[in-house]
Amino acid sequence: MKKKKELTELGKFLFLKSANKAAIYRKTGISETRLSLLSNSPSTVLTARESYLIALAIDVDPGELQKQVFKDVVLDSIEE
Repeated sequence: MKKKKELTELGKFLFLKSANKAAIYRKTGISETRLSLLSNSPSTVLTARESYLIALAIDVDPGELQKQVFKDVVLDSIEE
């Protein structure tokens, strides 16, 4: 039985925005293979530049994309 593909947070964001990966590729120069990895492989690291370019290409605020993609990132608390 095949394991079900799970989207990364970026993949979910692009899906919800009905973003066309081919259009993103044409506008940003980020390859379709790289976009696929960023959307489907949790071990693939999204760079700040890629994130910014993708946001511009799909006409969303870069901060909105960052908040969604990195919603689980929190500061470590340091006990004083």
